[in-house]
Amino acid sequence: MNSSRREFIGRTIRGGALLAATTVLGNEPALAQDQAISQANNRTGHPSVELGATTAELLVEKLVEWGVPVVFGLPGDKVAHIFDALRRRQDKIRFVLVRHEEGAAFMASGYAKFTGKLGVCVSTAGPGAVHMLNGLYDAKFDGAPVLAITGAPPRALLGTQFAQGVNTVTLYDDVTRGVYNELVNGPYHFLSVADIARRAALARRGVAHLSFPVDVQSKTLADDDESLGADVRHGAASSWVPQIDVPAPDAVRAAADLLNAGRRTVILVGRGALGATAEVEAVAERRAAPVIKALLGKTVIADSSPYSAGGIGELGTTASSAAMQSCDTLLIAGSTLPWLNYYPKPGQARIVQIDRDPTRLGLRVAVDVPILGDVRRSLTDLLPLLEPQADRSFFEQIQTKVTEWNQALRRIETSSKLPLQPQVVARQVSELLAPDALVALDCGSNTFFAARHISMLPTQSLALGGNLSTMACGLPFAVAGQFAYPNRQCVAFVGDGGFTMLMAEFATAVKYKLPIKVVVLKNNHYSRIVSEDQQLGIPPFATELQPIDFVRFAEACGGIGFACSRPEEVRPALEAAWRIADRPALIEATVDNDADVSLPDDYLAHARLACIAHKFLENL
Repeated sequence: MNSSRREFIGRTIRGGALLAATTVLGNEPALAQDQAISQANNRTGHPSVELGATTAELLVEKLVEWGVPVVFGLPGDKVAHIFDALRRRQDKIRFVLVRHEEGAAFMASGYAKFTGKLGVCVSTAGPGAVHMLNGLYDAKFDGAPVLAITGAPPRALLGTQFAQGVNTVTLYDDVTRGVYNELVNGPYHFLSVADIARRAALARRGVAHLSFPVDVQSKTLADDDESLGADVRHGAASSWVPQIDVPAPDAVRAAADLLNAGRRTVILVGRGALGATAEVEAVAERRAAPVIKALLGKTVIADSSPYSAGGIGELGTTASSAAMQSCDTLLIAGSTLPWLNYYPKPGQARIVQIDRDPTRLGLRVAVDVPILGDVRRSLTDLLPLLEPQADRSFFEQIQTKVTEWNQALRRIETSSKLPLQPQVVARQVSELLAPDALVALDCGSNTFFAARHISMLPTQSLALGGNLSTMACGLPFAVAGQFAYPNRQCVAFVGDGGFTMLMAEFATAVKYKLPIKVVVLKNNHYSRIVSEDQQLGIPPFATELQPIDFVRFAEACGGIGFACSRPEEVRPALEAAWRIADRPALIEATVDNDADVSLPDDYLAHARLACIAHKFLENL
């Protein structure tokens, strides 16, 4: 496509209205935007079109118009025309070729998690679309806005058991539920639904899906006989205004009264509180309230903050458990922590919950005062109404427990015990993170060690498979993070079980010269599953992995690998990897398969016993 035609197609899908509308998108009300769009349409009528534009070309121009810089995926004959259009627009949009469509979906989800912007993935019909499902469910479960684009057989062959003829609209019904899911029937139809799909993904924070039969992709506007004579207005709806969730004043006042009456207040934060660091700490200071963090909210406040009591749940701390067990007031800000046994007991505490999604209010526990609104805005409105808590004894008690916990962990993190303890590796990674680092976690025992032993800041970003808790996501998240922020340090902290599921994407990182760091905890076991079996009183079975030489694997892909298996080898290996700037670097850390991944109280007790035993052996 020549540049003049590209410009003309750009005008086709903008129709002049977006340019008029964007002048009022700042803090002006939505009504002003609607008026601007209406005035633009009155001036232009139906936007001018180039009748030779194909659906595939219009799709790619939409992506460019939306400011999508990168698309993740894998080609195939059922998306051939879309890929041809992508090829001809490499000046504006980058396509990232993956080794597996699941990786593409994870990358789109990871991109959305790190940036808050729309992640886009594309696959061919049938098996390609099936492969993307796991990554799309990760996005759905963690509220990441993603647009999934799939191909389909020609319309005349739909429903005929044609090759790769999976009905992707039906297949994606659940993963897109409540967002958007549509089969595109022609270029005019695409122009009608494209912006709806994008806005739905962003506004509802989930997965939108558009399926394109291969014959529709090559169909031009001039050939779209089905739409001739229809009142198709396309081009006036490309803008998107983020929702401003203003809390009801009466709810804020009621919440303030409840919190002011409390004497032992705790704040639980999740991903909905990201970006509200100052507000959370101000409320914590005013009410002398320790802050407990769900893992998705790990960077809401610094792990080193005096207000932080650490994580909660199976990955949490004894301090946070003690705070929950003894509080009389709980403020939940942007979290729906699923572990019910870690909440206050029924009748123990009065509860305020803030969330922008009304379906989440009261989802886990009975709430006395629900506030529907943005966490940051709600806390801002709440703060002037809060009275200073004079009695800070509860807060000080929890601080003492935090100190005890951190001291015990520090002893594990500096252990010279063999085999190498994974906590030692996690601590060293933590110390080498840049202030604005991106960290991607896989799911498994590595998640325990990262949650407890990698200290993070609000200026850093964390992506993980949160509510779906899927393995294999860590490496693709890191790839996506590096594409999103090429000048920021990006580290994947993974286990050998999860990493091997999609380790071919390491070659993707090599292909695009991404300087990601991949720290692999190698213990040749599904060690988290071993731990779960032991907790259930079941002998572990089918959990031992065939060892892989990950250093040689990294080098075979064109990257570079380093290895460590003793405490004194960890820091040099990491520092050597950190210096690599032109390709991905992998650090294989061979660690103890029996490393502790127990619940908080047991973990602290085991840490103390291990320290005593180690000192005894040293003195023999």
